Amino acid sequence: MRKALAWILTVFAGMAQAEDMVIAALGDSLTQGYGLVQEEGFVPQLEAWLRAEGDDVQLVNAGVSGDTTAGGLSRVGWTLTPEVDAMIVTLGGNDLLRGLSPDQARNNIEGILQAAQEANVEVLLIGMDAPGNFGPDYKAEFDAIYPELAQTYGAVFLESFFAGLSEDGIAPDPASLREWFQSDGIHPNAKGVERIVQAVGPKVQELIEQVKAGG
Repeated sequence: MRKALAWILTVFAGMAQAEDMVIAALGDSLTQGYGLVQEEGFVPQLEAWLRAEGDDVQLVNAGVSGDTTAGGLSRVGWTLTPEVDAMIVTLGGNDLLRGLSPDQARNNIEGILQAAQEANVEVLLIGMDAPGNFGPDYKAEFDAIYPELAQTYGAVFLESFFAGLSEDGIAPDPASLREWFQSDGIHPNAKGVERIVQAVGPKVQELIEQVKAGG
């Protein structure tokens, strides 16, 4: 953890003189790029996609494997350095794996959005779909967190991190899409990340336009 945080802070320090728009990606192992070589991870592939589209951006990988929404909230203060123009928030997967309270997750994500609002940083909020094994009430309560908070705080919204892996935009069952996932059935492989980026990229472009409009 300390090594990851030190590396991220070093990246931020090196961006102080950058002219590109700086976007921090706050998340867990899906953001961090678990199981992949660096250039195959979500953040490098997303930055490459945006640059190929003509967007002058630098993405900062603020993903920490195993992080919950509470962990994200604890880190958001130093993630939102003065160089950061916008932030992508992808958290909640580990809350779901642990069956943590939807109310707790909501409060943590809202805290992150409040911190971004106070820092005048625009946000792309990426949702998570709860599995059905905790019951329909849990799923309905958890799934509602993201669209409701995105609307409340004026964030750009994408319904699922895995939207690019299915035609209808709903998070797929990894067991039925093995070609896009690593052997654990949870984390996407390099090809899966490529498809994920194709869905996330346009939403990040919306985020960029929102930043420009506000600036």
